[in-house]
Amino acid sequence: MDRQEQLRQEIFTKVHEYYRLVHQPTQDAEFIAGKSRINYAGRVFDEKEMFSLVDSALDFWLTSGRFEQEFQAKMACFLETAHVVTANSGSSANLLAVSALTSHKLGERRLKPGDEVVTVAAGFPTTVAPIVQHGLIPVFVDVELGTYNVNPDQLEVALSSRTRVVSLAHTLGVPFDVERVAAFARRHSLWFIEDNCDALGAKWNGKYTGTFGDFATFSFYPAHHITMGEGGAVTTADPLLKQLATSFRDWGRDCWCDPGQDNTCNRRFEWHFGSLPAGYDHKYVYSHLGYNLKLTEMQAAVGVAQMDKLPVFVEKRRQNWQHLYRGLKELEEYFILPEVPPQAEASPFGFVLTIRDGAPFDRQKVTAFLEQSRIQTRTVFAGNITRQPAFTDSGVPYRTVSELKNTDKVMTDTFWVGVYPGLSPLMLEYMLETFRQIPGKLS
Repeated sequence: MDRQEQLRQEIFTKVHEYYRLVHQPTQDAEFIAGKSRINYAGRVFDEKEMFSLVDSALDFWLTSGRFEQEFQAKMACFLETAHVVTANSGSSANLLAVSALTSHKLGERRLKPGDEVVTVAAGFPTTVAPIVQHGLIPVFVDVELGTYNVNPDQLEVALSSRTRVVSLAHTLGVPFDVERVAAFARRHSLWFIEDNCDALGAKWNGKYTGTFGDFATFSFYPAHHITMGEGGAVTTADPLLKQLATSFRDWGRDCWCDPGQDNTCNRRFEWHFGSLPAGYDHKYVYSHLGYNLKLTEMQAAVGVAQMDKLPVFVEKRRQNWQHLYRGLKELEEYFILPEVPPQAEASPFGFVLTIRDGAPFDRQKVTAFLEQSRIQTRTVFAGNITRQPAFTDSGVPYRTVSELKNTDKVMTDTFWVGVYPGLSPLMLEYMLETFRQIPGKLS
């Protein structure tokens, strides 16, 4: 073993010692009911993520490199998809998907200002933000209580002569009827963007979600199924769409060389573009007005180790979801429990509850009680995004289908608690005990 490799191994040994001293997960015996905080989500890792992170730091190749390539390969293999384009966040992934569809290289199918995009109002803002930012018009349809996903019956009603895209998210890890939505998009020659940020590892009829759309997007924020701290990805089976997403991610350039590489095309100084001089350096030819939304190598290094744990993470989330579901069945007269369609295998992001009409308490009282009991809660993101100041105070143009009755119910009466792999059986039992106190304490 040479000196360089010897030093690396010595460093890894120290990292292992440091992990055990500082980051080793606490045991159930250290959980104190009512004192210890039960988070709605969080990072779950061990020394392997730290080894990988330090390994990349020792290389000091700070932009995308060998770890990013390995991560892309692992994710593509897991999903059985052709192309993975990493990004610095799931929000950026959504931006890349929409931006790519505005490219002039798509000819008549390119998106133009004023075109309409069908989506839901009960979702996350950065599913909608790229639509508005590109001058497109969001058309909001309602969701179904229980799954909190799109009501497919409203898709045909939402259709107009300007409809060009369907962009929908699998809410909190429960798949919507993705086959029906994909068929709707094909029937009307629409683009289909599948926001899979909250559903990595979910399936519909045995096939992974995130593989049905023209584009799918993913997030690797610490609350998500795997984490890089920050990070995201776009996936597609279409080589042209992959090229377009990469271009918009990498400043809008036409060149497809990986960082640190030159002349992958073997024609770097032989192309002729537009009114540029013949032979202009291909690395500085810009086909689009893009961004810099690349992932760093150190983020990818963490992701490589996390991908190996993904099947275990998904299974643990399902077990925790089932534990809460069984325990809360007795409170069904007060709460609408979450539903998973029979064709679906959820990869739960959280456990969602809606307070029934006529219940003797409201969401504010319930979530305040849970938070006081050291149990974190969250709403279903923006609730009804058309009621948010970003819409009401800015005059953003949009269209709605129906009165969005269920979306308004979600806005006022729905919340969720965590099911992430860091929760122990003792924590879950304490959560159930706390929920059982609600009818007596808050009625």
